[in-house]
Amino acid sequence: MIVALGGLLMGFDASVISGVIKFIEPEFGLTKLQLGWSVASLTFTATLAMLVAGPLSDRIGRRTVLRYAAILYAVSALASALAPTYTFLVIARMIGGFGVGASLILAPMYIAEMAPKEIRGRLVSFNQLNIVIGISLAFFTNYLILKLGKSNLNWVSTWKIDEHNWRWMLGLETIPAILYFCGLFFVPTSPRWLIMKGRYDEAKLVLSKYVEPSQADKTVEEIKEHIALDQNKEKVSVKELFVPAMRLVLMIGIVVAVLQQITGINSVFFYAPMIFEQSGIGTDASFIQAILVGVTNLVFTILALLFIDRLGRKPLLSAGVAGMTICLFLLAYGFSTATYTLSAESIPTLVENVDLSALDNIAGTTYNSDIEFNEALASVLPSDVVAAHKSEIIKASILMNPKLILVGILGFVASFAISLGPVMWVLFSELFPNRIRGIAISFVGVINSSVSLAVQWIFPWQLEALGSAGTFAIYGAFALIGLLFIIRVIPETKGKSLEELEEQLVKA
Repeated sequence: MIVALGGLLMGFDASVISGVIKFIEPEFGLTKLQLGWSVASLTFTATLAMLVAGPLSDRIGRRTVLRYAAILYAVSALASALAPTYTFLVIARMIGGFGVGASLILAPMYIAEMAPKEIRGRLVSFNQLNIVIGISLAFFTNYLILKLGKSNLNWVSTWKIDEHNWRWMLGLETIPAILYFCGLFFVPTSPRWLIMKGRYDEAKLVLSKYVEPSQADKTVEEIKEHIALDQNKEKVSVKELFVPAMRLVLMIGIVVAVLQQITGINSVFFYAPMIFEQSGIGTDASFIQAILVGVTNLVFTILALLFIDRLGRKPLLSAGVAGMTICLFLLAYGFSTATYTLSAESIPTLVENVDLSALDNIAGTTYNSDIEFNEALASVLPSDVVAAHKSEIIKASILMNPKLILVGILGFVASFAISLGPVMWVLFSELFPNRIRGIAISFVGVINSSVSLAVQWIFPWQLEALGSAGTFAIYGAFALIGLLFIIRVIPETKGKSLEELEEQLVKA
């Protein structure tokens, strides 16, 4: 549980930015691509950390690197909360990204090395579950801080939660980061790592806390044999991924890695309040609905863990991606039906103590898309004013069915959480041959992170340039192409040994 707290911190750190972007855009005067980079920069350094975390942990230990990750989380949270400029904020977020990448790799690695084989799967899955809990927790604390800021409590004013709400959202992560750092002093060093370093007596001492002494001796000998076998193996080159025999499994791996991200799941996780605000429900309601996104993700991730071995990988993937496709096109349809009309009477009451009289120039005009409406707003108001008060302006002018958007988003998240979310990593562990599995998973994992980085970065620009309807229609088209690929190409791996799968998929 202590080590898996790294998963919770990762989920929290990645998603807490969803509540922050609304406030930093006007405060720092950001362009849409700058706004996107404030989100995506964390993924950039996390990807770099994933490449070096494993080798570094082999040198200095899993637990030691996780402690450094906890420090990075805490430093990032404090620095982000105190950031005086956009550049400072991005650097602070990138520092946290190194912690995210390290914990993403090493927390499940440590758990797998410590856990008895009978319950290893469940304990490793606990880390993935904690990531989802961390995402939900970020949505909840963002809303809590937003509501506290609007209360009249004296201590809220004293701590300036109302004035610096986004800074508190980011800074709150310091608390679990410190708890994580302290907690890691109470977990033992990985016995596998100790044996790698020739410290056999220390490894036996660790193992004897959990098993009988005779079993500890036996386990040490088994690990020594496996390590010796690994060291004697011929080094695998990346070039071996591109031999003709690997063409099918590599194509499946790359397509699934790209599909998981290019359908926009992290756009939803990291920009949920922004998306809901586009439907005209206002800031408070958008933060509440973001909590529903987190809860839905949690519930359907648990269901996926329960059903993946009962129903199989392909049925979950097919049904889930079909659901994602339907929901994405539903979102595109919902946003395409929106019209925007500001009445002259509503303009003076939009925002207290802010002069929005320039909106009189577009009052009474009906706009049939958010692109047209945004262009009209940009023609009469400065960009920082639009960014600061867009939620109120949209709420006063939009005519559409916001429940359709809520159903579409929650259905999309549920479909993803029971299919592409967890099933992708299971597929990766089964498709690739034993000899090159490690390097193959790393290769497609980097592709997955790179696509995620691009999607997060350009999403605000997409909304501005293509509109909400166009953005979700593109995601839906990618999901439809992916569904056809899954149905026609991806095999069922349930109930087959790794050797059977290698014989079936890797052509001699």
